[in-house]
Amino acid sequence: MMRTIPLDPQASWVQLCSTQDDWDAMDPAILDTMLVRLSLIRAFEESVLDLAGNGLVHGPAHSSIGQEGGAVGSILPLLPGDQVNGSHRGHHQFLAKALGYVAQQQPLARDAPFDGAIRETLQGALAEIMGLRNGFCLGRGGSMHLRWAEAGVTGTNAIVGGGVPLAAGAAWADRMAGTDNVSVTYFGDGAVNIGSVLETMNLAAAWKLPLVFFIENNLYAVSTHVDEATAEPRLSSRGLAFGIPSWRVDGMDPVATYMAMQQALSVCRAGQGPAVIEATVYRYFHQNGKLPGSAFGYRDKGEEAAWRERDPIEQVGREMIRRDLLTAKDISDLRERCRAVMEEISAELTVMEGNRRAVRSDLWPAASFRDVGIRSDLDEISALPRLSQGTAGESTKRKFVDVVADVMNRRMEQDPRIVVLGEDVHRLKGGTNGATRDLAANFPGRVFGTPISENAFMGLAGGLAMDGRFRPVVEFMYPDFMWVAADQVFNQVGKARHMFGGAIDVPLVLRTKVAMGTGYGSQHSMDPAGIFATAPGWRIVAPSCPADYVGLMNAALAINDPVLVIEHVDLYQQMLPAPIDLDGIIPPGSAALRRSGSKVTVITYLAMVQPVLDIVDELDADVDVIDLRWLDRASLDWDMIGESIRRTNRVLLVEQGARGTSYGGWLADEIQRRLFDWLDGPIMRVTGGEASPSISKVLERAACAGREEISAALGELLELA
Repeated sequence: MMRTIPLDPQASWVQLCSTQDDWDAMDPAILDTMLVRLSLIRAFEESVLDLAGNGLVHGPAHSSIGQEGGAVGSILPLLPGDQVNGSHRGHHQFLAKALGYVAQQQPLARDAPFDGAIRETLQGALAEIMGLRNGFCLGRGGSMHLRWAEAGVTGTNAIVGGGVPLAAGAAWADRMAGTDNVSVTYFGDGAVNIGSVLETMNLAAAWKLPLVFFIENNLYAVSTHVDEATAEPRLSSRGLAFGIPSWRVDGMDPVATYMAMQQALSVCRAGQGPAVIEATVYRYFHQNGKLPGSAFGYRDKGEEAAWRERDPIEQVGREMIRRDLLTAKDISDLRERCRAVMEEISAELTVMEGNRRAVRSDLWPAASFRDVGIRSDLDEISALPRLSQGTAGESTKRKFVDVVADVMNRRMEQDPRIVVLGEDVHRLKGGTNGATRDLAANFPGRVFGTPISENAFMGLAGGLAMDGRFRPVVEFMYPDFMWVAADQVFNQVGKARHMFGGAIDVPLVLRTKVAMGTGYGSQHSMDPAGIFATAPGWRIVAPSCPADYVGLMNAALAINDPVLVIEHVDLYQQMLPAPIDLDGIIPPGSAALRRSGSKVTVITYLAMVQPVLDIVDELDADVDVIDLRWLDRASLDWDMIGESIRRTNRVLLVEQGARGTSYGGWLADEIQRRLFDWLDGPIMRVTGGEASPSISKVLERAACAGREEISAALGELLELA
């Protein structure tokens, strides 16, 4: 007969409840701080709802009224060096941390004026929510994207669960830097069931990151109750699956939340890894705006009233009155002072137009600010030595993939900020292709083999880059995996600089390889250039030879932007000339003219360069062949492209991959916009088929462009020239 053996989880899971003795033991100064911060945040949120109700907030107004106790109670125990990030409903977390930061220099108490840095903080946050140029993100972030790095707020996030992997990066940066700081990531009940959150829990536990996962369980998504969304609505249970100690606490009770956070921080600061806190809270209003949920039929007024009776401000006030620390009048006076300062700030940001208030027109960002700060201005590479055509000095023949490893070894030797992450990059003599050969041995503690969780480790690298102390190099084994991590790649890393005001650096390199022709099929064979070229914020390099790889990778590792480095398996094992000197860069805007002629401009990149050159030589064709090297919109060498097209008047774009995700489709449109008057005919394109490559050798060849297609297209154009 079978036996069953009960299994116990590795980590503890407890419900923490405060007692009267706990309230009595609280330092009066801490209770005073709680009350002031709770009251200021409540008044701030009431002002937001008032402005939104009058049409003065463009976009959502995700109020946190009712949930302030969880934010204030959990952020009070944090140290100045600790960092937080949050979700789309994050005003209260932003303000709790920001007010704690300014309180280091200016008293934040009932008997102190709400002026100076306190007032500036409230005004900057409100201006940002209204989309004004004097906001923390210069009006670009709005309600859902609030960041103030100096105060330890690394950013709130509109994508549910999207900020969680970024917080892991901040935590990792602190651990790598040797501090005892802790990061706290705030998210709601909906995010608990999202893959990026669970992936990050696993990664943080495996790597023992000092990260607190703080779940604000307000019981509802928009209108869907948590009981409808999961079979286990005690959401802190998720931590047990990953061996993470977890606490469940009443988030309407700031003292209980305060104590839970103290215990969680002690775990993290002791180097024992992450912690989970689930705080049950209640948003008094609907997902967006100033109507209660009952107005939309998914909650009833009785439920709402019961939760309001447990209001965190009222709880703190009652306990302070009971302890004779203040009077009811003191509380009402404080609330009135908070409302008054917010009314003053609101009045400063608006103007009366007849009987209606309007946003002050002089506070809107200028329309010319639209594209400013999408990428770095490249001042950081202005003094670095250049490689003119990708070759400099003495060279020797090397395998392409060995040069990939050589460059990384050289740069990691020179720059201790560089760290490498990816699946199997620390094993197998340099990963699955040898591109990270010797790195783990030469640089212990800086090369990390990751779990198979691209969303988590890409996001972690993004948070690490935004932190600014390190330069992560991420390897995606195949570019198709970008779809798995699309939120972090495009919504987070690519947009961060611009979204947070244009000033934040995101120095990250993403390496990947095109594997067409290897039989790996539809999900491992794409060329990602066409997708990344349409994504703002990313720079793209595509080296066609080892000499170019040296200069392009050196540039990628020096630029303060995310850079996609595309490699190709067809090149890896080729023995080609490679420079002995591994320093020097090929900066953006540096295409290479591989052949000169007058009849056709052939534009290509990566592994298609050599086939094009071979066919040009075979045909003895009088054409220009341009190897783009830099592919993104901001980095193309339009001087070379324009000069060539004005001379030849005909264009052939050559790429290997599928027509649907084609890079050339975008480039052809851009050429026509810029150079239409110099074209004597339509731009011709060589691409693969509509379908992704298949496993069958015959079908794979049919899906990819090759020598035959290049030769036919070039021959046709030469006949017309």
